[in-house]
Amino acid sequence: MMSVLDEYEGADESSVVSSMLWVRNLRRYIRSDVDLESEAMLELQTRKILLNIFKEKQRKSAKAGIIPSFYKRKPEDGSISHTVQRLAKYRFLKKQSDILLNSDDLDAMWLILRENCVIDETTGSEKVNYEDFCQIASLCTEQIGSKCYRFFSPSNFMKFGKDESGRIPILPFYLYVMRTVSLTQARIDMSELDEDSDGFLQPYEMEAYIRGLIPNLAQLCDMPTEFVQMYCHIAAHKFFFFCDPSRRGKACIKKILLSNCLQELMELHQESEEGDAENTENWFSLASAQRICDAFLDLDKDGNSTLSKEELQGYADGTLTDIFIERAFDEHVHHGKTVIGNPWEMDFESFLDFVLALDNKDTPEGLTYLFKCLDLHGRGFLTAADIHILFRDVREKWIQVGNYELCTEDIRDEIWDMVKPVDPLRITLSDLIACKQGGSIASMLIDVRGFWAHDNRENLLQEDLEPCEPDAAGRT
Repeated sequence: MMSVLDEYEGADESSVVSSMLWVRNLRRYIRSDVDLESEAMLELQTRKILLNIFKEKQRKSAKAGIIPSFYKRKPEDGSISHTVQRLAKYRFLKKQSDILLNSDDLDAMWLILRENCVIDETTGSEKVNYEDFCQIASLCTEQIGSKCYRFFSPSNFMKFGKDESGRIPILPFYLYVMRTVSLTQARIDMSELDEDSDGFLQPYEMEAYIRGLIPNLAQLCDMPTEFVQMYCHIAAHKFFFFCDPSRRGKACIKKILLSNCLQELMELHQESEEGDAENTENWFSLASAQRICDAFLDLDKDGNSTLSKEELQGYADGTLTDIFIERAFDEHVHHGKTVIGNPWEMDFESFLDFVLALDNKDTPEGLTYLFKCLDLHGRGFLTAADIHILFRDVREKWIQVGNYELCTEDIRDEIWDMVKPVDPLRITLSDLIACKQGGSIASMLIDVRGFWAHDNRENLLQEDLEPCEPDAAGRT
């Protein structure tokens, strides 16, 4: 391999001289201070940038160490800020109300839908495709105004099931529009009653909302005037039972709007059919409210407006166990509300909670109430020993009425098979809710009638499935 020196030796003298001259010039340029000033400025700017970054991090770290303010005092009544807040709220709600469809607008929309749809020959339902949908949107905008145009967006069309021709039925779409308008109007009405504008309603505000609905509800418009206040109190209590699980004394408006309670209340818009006047399945019906008041008055033997343990044992024809009554007082009366002079007696508020829990055992809210009664030691779970203690009273009542002997161990094993708890040695509230049979299990442990229903569930199911035989007049 030839070295560089050998290469230079093989080259002519002129080429060597020119190469050496280039090397000297390069070395001279490197040793010169031509760009020294610009390099120093660049270094200085870099240090400044890094220093600013460091100071910014220090500032953020110092700021993070201070707890930010999370409470802002509400403006005092009569102050300028309070007046401005109320005026801004009024103008906003008025604007939202003005863009809502009224009953005449909804009737006009339904008429346009009917006039521009096609009849499905297979099902007989009225349907529209997307082109018809857009045409209907234009017609509604011309006759009703731009406030209906938002319902005819492509995303709304895609919300409904389409047939093979890409058509949607008009009835579900119209019901969607009606429900949207109804919920929006309900939110506006509730927001108007929300005095502090925090998005929550207190009990008296919820009662005021229900009182304003009564004249517009077909099944309540004839309510006796002297019963209106009591009805509103009973009706509002269900909203807070389900929408205020922490018992803070206020319920979120959004949660109220999405709850089944509001839908159940709005069912009273429909005229009651003949024979349904005494229907008590709907908590908000007049018959249901009167039934609850009558039940409380019948149980209150001494007339002191509260119920003792002995008086409450008469509820549901005396089928509830004594230990359950005792635990209901321990958990939901002694640790809840008290009455002056009668700290161990149940007032009407606690009685409403009691009735709601028993009527809604399959809901998480109802099971939460009942589980506290079943949890004898307050440990957050039930053991086999707890099942033995709870079922003992049910077994005694069962035998007293002449039924066959029961084996508690078999009932315990059956309950464990129904729940399938995560921990095989204990049952938690989460296990009861997850198994979807928590209401039946709770009934088996607190009510002899509930155990009878579970024991005869197959016969009861068969009776429900069998068609009723017509009578001599041909009625079923």
